[in-house]
Amino acid sequence: MTKDKSISYKDSGVSLDAAQEVVTAYKSSTEKTNTPGVVSQIGGFGALFSMSKAGFSSDAYLVSGTDGVGTKLELAAALDTHDTIGQDLVAMCVNDIAVMGAQPLFFLDYLATGKLNVNQAADIVGGIADACKIANCALMGGETAEMPGFYADSRYDLAGFCVGAVEPADLISPKKIKGDEILVGFASSGFHSNGYSLVRKIIDAKNIALDAPFEDGEGEIKKTIGEALLEPTYIYVELIQTLMKEVEINGLAHITGGGFEENIPRILPEHIGAIVDTTTWPVPPICKFICDAGKVTPQERYRTFNMGLGLVGAFDKSLVDKVISISSKLGFPAFQIGQLRDSDPTCEIVYA
Repeated sequence: MTKDKSISYKDSGVSLDAAQEVVTAYKSSTEKTNTPGVVSQIGGFGALFSMSKAGFSSDAYLVSGTDGVGTKLELAAALDTHDTIGQDLVAMCVNDIAVMGAQPLFFLDYLATGKLNVNQAADIVGGIADACKIANCALMGGETAEMPGFYADSRYDLAGFCVGAVEPADLISPKKIKGDEILVGFASSGFHSNGYSLVRKIIDAKNIALDAPFEDGEGEIKKTIGEALLEPTYIYVELIQTLMKEVEINGLAHITGGGFEENIPRILPEHIGAIVDTTTWPVPPICKFICDAGKVTPQERYRTFNMGLGLVGAFDKSLVDKVISISSKLGFPAFQIGQLRDSDPTCEIVYA
């Protein structure tokens, strides 16, 4: 009689050995992100953080945010480039809480894949850790899930969660907006992490080669189209925290999915609207190239993409020049793009 063979977890497609290798790599990445508030090290069932050691009062508000990278992951897979996608993940989360005045404190990530590739996972987590350093927050843990049969072997999904804090007096909320402020837009690096389903549709429909050389708008070829599309999302934490110390910020909007029409109204109180003039800032060459290739209408462009502005702020007109100067010195070109006015809380877009 033939004895039935024992079936192991590895036979199901899950490698515990690979998972342990990733945890080891994860530890070295997280240690470099530690901040004064970190109490526990990675490896426990939960992460401990001390608000008082981080310098916040007992009255401080906790602010949380969660997000993913979306189908930009498909381009990362197509190009087999995984060391920048982590910055996209961190940026999408920390920027959301930074616009409320919060300093990000710690970050957790979730990586799910069909087959765990240790080198690929190390690249992803290393990118997340580097981005956390930029945001001055600690990468305190995460989850890596190997899910054979659910995801294709070479595919993965990525999500993140961050917690920050802000003192009540520093909270940026619609209550600060008066209605006569000037809108300042802060440059993006490109598409950031929104609208990539449309980007990929245009690439497929127009047979655009990702490895084709791409001009940067100044006649120079420094990267391919694929590399330009993978340019990581800007992290605006330092910029916002610096502006908070120097000027009064009445409102800040992170321009993500839904573009200007959906994100600017999120910071407006009742009876105050916005008007944005699209001729007041330069559109990144990669955004123009893709939109022109797909013959995307102006309305669709500014509703779907950030079109070159990842952040929009409302400031008193007397502060605009100072805001633009501070931002430029930190490496973020900024532009006066419109104003607030008595109206319904909507955003009117003026096209060229």
